[in-house]
Amino acid sequence: MAASENIRKICVAGAGQMGHQIAMLCALGGYETAIQDVNENALKKAEETLKGIMTKWTAKSKISEEEKNAAFERLVFTQSLEEAAGDADFVIEAIVEKLDAKQQLFRQLDTIAPAHAILATNSSTIVNSLIAESTSRADKVINMHFFFPPLVMDCVEVVTSEKTSEATAQATMEVSRQINRTAVLLKKEISGFIANRILGALQKEAVYLYENGYADFEDIDTICKKALNHPIGPFELMDLSGIDVGYYVMEQRYAETGNPEDKPAACIEDKVRKGELGRKTGKGWYQYEKAGVKN
Repeated sequence: MAASENIRKICVAGAGQMGHQIAMLCALGGYETAIQDVNENALKKAEETLKGIMTKWTAKSKISEEEKNAAFERLVFTQSLEEAAGDADFVIEAIVEKLDAKQQLFRQLDTIAPAHAILATNSSTIVNSLIAESTSRADKVINMHFFFPPLVMDCVEVVTSEKTSEATAQATMEVSRQINRTAVLLKKEISGFIANRILGALQKEAVYLYENGYADFEDIDTICKKALNHPIGPFELMDLSGIDVGYYVMEQRYAETGNPEDKPAACIEDKVRKGELGRKTGKGWYQYEKAGVKN
């Protein structure tokens, strides 16, 4: 029962900056949706944030009051993974970008979720075959990589491993369409997929130029925006998505490749060590008056 028409309930594991918005997309798309997080405060913050965003959407006539209320009626917040995934047809994992944490969660999901349920990871860099090893259903494990912030960014990278079934791939593409997101199906795994590999190459060069004193980070951002017509500079983007997120991505890739060039740069490590993670902490490369991201 992996067919897309049999997907009625979705579980989103993780209520952080990605998970809560992915869950909202699912609820807006008509799915009964449970968002789960072990941290009660994270769930409360997620609910408050989503109510704020949806109130703005109704004020801007992006959705009607009725659509907003209906979506929230379909959305459940819970600390219990059993409650969220026990009767789910499709699970989207959106926790920290660390392989061991994801493997542990997928082991739990494999025992909790129904046998027919598809288990998707929102990982921005880790290929699903490394996570599928922790389950007994490798054919139903897939990457479903949303971009930050999911309620704004209209793209999903759907990536299959050699063991992912075609039915799982097509069901995931259909879920993406149902939640009004443009999905691209990639049938060959590579760490970081497409967008983040291209973005990573740009960021690595930007950090190299900064660390070696060729230009300050503000000037690099200005050049990328004015000369390359990028909507946002590489350092601004790090602040937006979270400097720690990029740090964990680089750590994971280094663990996979052993290539010293894949290690996080010293300036990135310094930011993470100081807790200067970008907009969410009020300071990263830039100083922000108020932590948080506009939607």
